[in-house]
Amino acid sequence: MAKIIPFRAVRPTRDKVSLIASRSYESYTPAEREARLRDNPFSFLHIVNPGYRYHKETTGKERYNLVRNRYQEFKEDINFIQDENPSFYIYKIVNRDGLEFNGIIAGASAKDYEDNVIKKHEDTLEYKEILFEKYLKTVGFNAEPVLLTYPDNDVLDSLIKTVMRDRAEYEFTTTYRDTHYLWNIDDKNIIREITEEFAAMESLYIADGHHRSASSYLLAKDLGSENKDHTGEEAYNFFMSYLIPESDLKIYEFNRLVKDLNGLSKESFLIQLDSMFRIENRGLEYYKPSKKHHFSMYLDGEFYSLYLRKNNYTINNALDALDTQILFTTILNPILGIEDVRNDQRISYTHGKNDLAYVKMLVDNSDFTVGFGLLPVTTDEMKQIADEGLKMPPKSTYIEPKLRSGVTIYEF
Repeated sequence: MAKIIPFRAVRPTRDKVSLIASRSYESYTPAEREARLRDNPFSFLHIVNPGYRYHKETTGKERYNLVRNRYQEFKEDINFIQDENPSFYIYKIVNRDGLEFNGIIAGASAKDYEDNVIKKHEDTLEYKEILFEKYLKTVGFNAEPVLLTYPDNDVLDSLIKTVMRDRAEYEFTTTYRDTHYLWNIDDKNIIREITEEFAAMESLYIADGHHRSASSYLLAKDLGSENKDHTGEEAYNFFMSYLIPESDLKIYEFNRLVKDLNGLSKESFLIQLDSMFRIENRGLEYYKPSKKHHFSMYLDGEFYSLYLRKNNYTINNALDALDTQILFTTILNPILGIEDVRNDQRISYTHGKNDLAYVKMLVDNSDFTVGFGLLPVTTDEMKQIADEGLKMPPKSTYIEPKLRSGVTIYEF
């Protein structure tokens, strides 16, 4: 049974929402960040990069305190308002490619995370969990929802469509050419219907935001242990989430690029590949795989198709059947000598929105020696991995929608 709650969001005034909303801090290049901080005094980046005012990079506790201070200043300057009543928020995104995403912003339960009602498919790094938990404890808010997905539901779909017939509270288009809409729902009957529909669901799945979810769970444990009157219903027991139906989720692949052939000649490398793959030289044809367990490879100015020799590969579980895992266990690790795909500096990743021409360009420019193209992971594969309690290799999925920070804020 999944528990979600309405909350009183802190959010931008209608006239400033397009100025305040920002992409995640890491998604900007340094030059992009500098331009936005310089030219837009309302950008949420001023809150998450508070040292800009002092022309100083800040870290740790100093940065966290400044983030909290800058957030309070934005509230004092009436850049933000807070809704009077607990609400759910219908959020719609139409991206630059014409894809549409419709979902509900709500508080999701840290207890559900602990009990695996909210299921995970990616590993997290402990040090990142701890760092972000300290950040949350200092600043006291979530500004970017975790992306959760749920099985398609006709009742929720109908409710969302009904709400969207009214004028949106927000409607704005970003310089990234995505258009965002928000409706707030404080009607108690609709809130009850939505809550009951989620309560009937056995599981929710994290699509994007594993570290944020893990850190919010640590925060709930931490603050609960410090509160002698802890009930489990306090705001810190929940974290802001954007819940969308599975059919709305868009998953792209992450292609792999490797800097060298681990001391092998091209010919020796191809001979080693031959034991696990049927190889065909495609020349200058932009070969993109069309089936699972088929891979594209670009090497020395030519494309190759690699078809897994299934008689030589054993599949025991959902992870073994995952293409990113197959690539690691058959090529990246045993042949190219890459043991830690998260931290090895010889490997890099480019998401599938950058097509194989981008992979080709990076190899032709001698930035990398070989590139591998994959098919995207499916939603069913992602769920099966989570259901079996397994974890995908890093950079297995690039998932949309990508959410903006600062449109709704959850305080605890």
